Amino acid sequence: MIRPQKNSMIHWFFHHYILWIAGRSFYKINYNHVAIARDKAVLLLANHFSWWDGFLMYYLNHKLLGKKFHVMILEDTARQVSFFKYMGAFSVNKSSKDMMASLNYAATLLNDPQNMLLVFPQGKLYSNFTNEVIFQKGVMKIMSAAQHNFQLLFAATFIEHFKYKKPGVNVYLKTGGPDLVYHHIDELQAAYQEHYNSAKQQQTEIVL
Repeated sequence: MIRPQKNSMIHWFFHHYILWIAGRSFYKINYNHVAIARDKAVLLLANHFSWWDGFLMYYLNHKLLGKKFHVMILEDTARQVSFFKYMGAFSVNKSSKDMMASLNYAATLLNDPQNMLLVFPQGKLYSNFTNEVIFQKGVMKIMSAAQHNFQLLFAATFIEHFKYKKPGVNVYLKTGGPDLVYHHIDELQAAYQEHYNSAKQQQTEIVL
């Protein structure tokens, strides 16, 4: 398992780089506002369709959530892009015995109300307009180990050009109620699928 490392200079540089490249590459990044609990960590579950996903959620955290950013990524990715570990990334290897260590580490992050943990439950890249979102089981293990003592947030992101030279981003957010607890992966996946379907419908109804 590759854990996050602290280096204030590297973090400062890539923090500003991510915000700069996101602002430069898209004509606009839209998101709806949701109430964020200051006394709980945030578990952000997002669809996974592009190289941009982590950067966009980092941008969203900076603009809206205001938490310490953490993200679980594949070990191969963590080795290929070494600076990720300085931005709160830690690795998971689904074919290794270390997988449980990664899931348990993720759960401990949710004990600190200052943290935000980003997870891509699909585990792989899929089309931005796929109809069905299938979750891997690991996210349920994280939630159970954290005893559901966090704020759950769903993000469904879509990118399109429309009439602009640069693409635009729409992030559709939905937060679970404070007493809403999922005990099985099928329940969690169905709840996210409902939000994803609604977000996709809104996206396809945009007319400029």
